[in-house]
Amino acid sequence: MFTLYIKEIKSFFNSVIGYVIIGTFLIISGLFLWVFESGDNVFANGTADIQGFFNLAPYIFLFIIPALTMRSFSEEKKAGTMELLFTKPISDVQIIGAKFLACETLLLLAILSTLIYVVTVWNLGATPGNIDLGSTLGSYLGLFLLGTIFCCIGIFASSLTSSQIVAFILGALFCFLLYVGFELIYSIDSFGTFGAAIKKWGIADHYFSISKGVIDTRDLVYYITTSFLFLFGTWLVLLKRKW
Repeated sequence: MFTLYIKEIKSFFNSVIGYVIIGTFLIISGLFLWVFESGDNVFANGTADIQGFFNLAPYIFLFIIPALTMRSFSEEKKAGTMELLFTKPISDVQIIGAKFLACETLLLLAILSTLIYVVTVWNLGATPGNIDLGSTLGSYLGLFLLGTIFCCIGIFASSLTSSQIVAFILGALFCFLLYVGFELIYSIDSFGTFGAAIKKWGIADHYFSISKGVIDTRDLVYYITTSFLFLFGTWLVLLKRKW
C-alpha cells in the first residue's frame, strides 16, 4: 500500500497536476481575499480575520478537487493497468486507501499553503495578533473535512468511468449537489419545518457549524460517515469489475 501511495504522490508532482492544483487554489483565493472588491476582501471588511476565505474555499474545491481525483481510477482503466493492479499482492481496500491518502496529502498541502493568509492578517491588525485563533483553527478543520468528503466523492466518480473528463464532471456535479443542493431545498418555503431536517443532510450546514470554532461530534460523525459511504461505493464498483 505504501509503495502505491508513493507512486501516486510522485505522479502528482512528476507532472504539473500537483503544482497546478495548489497554485490555482492560492491564486483564486488570494485574488478574492486581497485584490477583488468583494464581500470576501479583507481590506473591504476591515476586520482581522479571513472568514471570507473560508466562505469562498468550498466553491473553489468544487472544481479543483474533482480535477485532482479524476485520474485516480479513470487513468488506470484507460491505460489498461487496472487488471495489472489487481494482480499485485494488495487488496482493493489498500488500493483505494493509497489513492485516497495521496489525494488527502495534496489537499493538506494546498490548505497549509494558505497559512500565509493567517500570518498576514496577524501582522496587519491594528494590534498584531488580534485574530480569533479558535474560530480560524475550527474553520481550517472544517475545510479539511469538507475537502476530504470531496476527495471521496471524486474518487468514487473516477471509479465509474474510464474518461477523466467524465469523472471530473461527475465529481463536480456530485460535490455541488451535496454541498449546495440541500441548501437550495431548505430555501424552498413549501417544505416548512421539514426543510431544516433536509438541510442537515448537506455538507454546508456541518461545515459552517465547525467553522464557528465549536467541535460537535454530530458534525464529525457526518463527515466520517459520508466519506466512508463514498469510499465503500468505490469498493463496490471495483468488486463488480472483478465479476
